[in-house]
Amino acid sequence: MYLKTLQLRHFRNYKEQQVEFTAPKTILVGNNAQGKSNLLEAVELLATLRSHRTFRDRDLIQEGEEFAQIRASLKREIGISTLNLILRRNGRRTANLNGENLRRQMDFLGILNAVQFSSLDLELVRGGPEGRRHWLDTLLIQLEPIYAHILQQYNQVLRQRNAFLKRHVEALHATSLQSELAVWDAQLAIAGTRVIRRRERAIKRLAPIAKMWHANISGSTEILQVKYAPNVALEQNQPEKVQQAFLEKLQQRAIAELHQGTTLVGPHRDEVELTINNTPARQYGSQGQQRTLVLALKLAELQLIEEVVGEPPLLLLDDVLAELDPSRQNQLLDTIQDRFQTLITTTHLGSFDSQWLNSSQIIYVQTGEISLENTVMQRQEEDKSQTANWRF
Repeated sequence: MYLKTLQLRHFRNYKEQQVEFTAPKTILVGNNAQGKSNLLEAVELLATLRSHRTFRDRDLIQEGEEFAQIRASLKREIGISTLNLILRRNGRRTANLNGENLRRQMDFLGILNAVQFSSLDLELVRGGPEGRRHWLDTLLIQLEPIYAHILQQYNQVLRQRNAFLKRHVEALHATSLQSELAVWDAQLAIAGTRVIRRRERAIKRLAPIAKMWHANISGSTEILQVKYAPNVALEQNQPEKVQQAFLEKLQQRAIAELHQGTTLVGPHRDEVELTINNTPARQYGSQGQQRTLVLALKLAELQLIEEVVGEPPLLLLDDVLAELDPSRQNQLLDTIQDRFQTLITTTHLGSFDSQWLNSSQIIYVQTGEISLENTVMQRQEEDKSQTANWRF
């Protein structure tokens, strides 16, 4: 797939800008806080309807405006698609595909696929389980767009069940309370089972790919293991078995949940375990080794999405070269080549060799304004002109 154009209106610090992508690799150059990451965030929203930087749409809308618009044209093997997403301060969204407003936002997913890799992703290793769950869910949305609806259903039941527990935190033994709670238990177990089974299936496919990439990058000196550790026992990945285990654990924790007024059982408490040589990754070695792990995960994401979707996804690299040493930079850049359309942000061009620069489109970003340099010839002419001026 190939992103041809991207148009932003009132999005973050962009009043109105349009970019035409003319090369498989686009380098976005500019100082910090100029808007480079905002361009990548817009593409991420088109791919997943999520931002890894905020959960609130009003944060994405330019100050003083009521809405923001992201519009793109995308070329895939099946043809060209036009995507249009409108965000509003009240949280309502309009998703439009090929000129038609979609009744279900889920139908917008799976048109554009992208893998985002930013310096924030290093928290996958260092941070808590919530960040790893969010990462896994975002990947799953791209592998199986209906998962967005499944996750939404689970979260809705979870919120309602938590509200019920908070209202009845004092009434521990009321018979009517127990019967009503059993209704919420059944709904939570059904919705949660759908989440658990898909998470487990995704990790099973991703883990060997990540292990292979990690071995390549580390020179086979370290062994990476990625394991799904569900909050509910998953001895067999069968709906009936998982639901039964879910309900049994809910019954075991019922008193504690009523005391605390919150749900203690379910996939909202899952973990994704990352270990290197059988040692938890957050306790293992240097920051460089942790970065190797995250790089391996991202390369595995790219490969898995390509296998499932049948086309290579876009790769969004947000200021990550500064986080990688030269060896890991080369591993990443060599892997990309022209296989994945890549948008990469940087504060300077020193990390790229001449071959990369000569085959890339360069966009300069300054305070929400962009200027394009489309061809190598233009740069060469400028260099010649500067050389001539020095001679005289």
